[in-house]
Amino acid sequence: MLDKKTKQEIKILREGGQILGSILRTVATSAKSGMTGIELDKKAEEMIIKAGGKPSFKGYQGFPNTLCISVNQTVVHGIPSDKPFEEGDLVGFDIGMEYKGMHTDTAMTVPIGKVSSEAEKLLKITKQSLEVGISQVKPGNFIGDIGKAIEKFIKPYGYGIVRDLAGHGVGRSIHEEPVVPNYNPKNKIAKMFEGMVIAIEPMIIVSGNHRVTTGPNKWDVNAVDNSLTAHFEHSVAVTKDGPLILTE
Repeated sequence: MLDKKTKQEIKILREGGQILGSILRTVATSAKSGMTGIELDKKAEEMIIKAGGKPSFKGYQGFPNTLCISVNQTVVHGIPSDKPFEEGDLVGFDIGMEYKGMHTDTAMTVPIGKVSSEAEKLLKITKQSLEVGISQVKPGNFIGDIGKAIEKFIKPYGYGIVRDLAGHGVGRSIHEEPVVPNYNPKNKIAKMFEGMVIAIEPMIIVSGNHRVTTGPNKWDVNAVDNSLTAHFEHSVAVTKDGPLILTE
């Protein structure tokens, strides 16, 4: 069922989303060569608890950590490890928080030290594709318009858009209806309305392949051809004036 949030709930989501966005930026800018995902996961959890929140991911369907940390060919859902980041890595951080009973969800991918020009371009275009998707958010538009716009933007670059995973509704729980594809689903899915809250999260593979496979730990979602990947996400409310980015 599609859920409409009240103005008070959106106010709470905005408050929590801003806190979460700040935590994500702190974690992402802390990521350096030689540092481990375990260290940053601990830091993120401490910051969420200090802010009066709870990690949304920890324990969700058995996920063991606060952060999803996905390196290079891992698109999403990576489990933080004690393997140090290396110069040239692309590291995706995905984080969710429950704050005053409401959940927000956000993600970004960052370079570790100096990365290849190919990797820099992938980051830039993936981040821009999120902005393109968000630009479609307004009452009367359709969820399908978001993926349609993202695919139209990404296609000239020859990148692959992951199809097995998608964005989603968010708010009272970390994953709600509707599903929000990052490619043209060829159908409208649902009409957007004031008070709808969704997480938009393009997941892009540099090789042009869209296929993914799950790693041995049952969580890591990897590009099937081990190509570089990138992932950006914001939680966004639909307002009468258009998109309100909650996690900015």
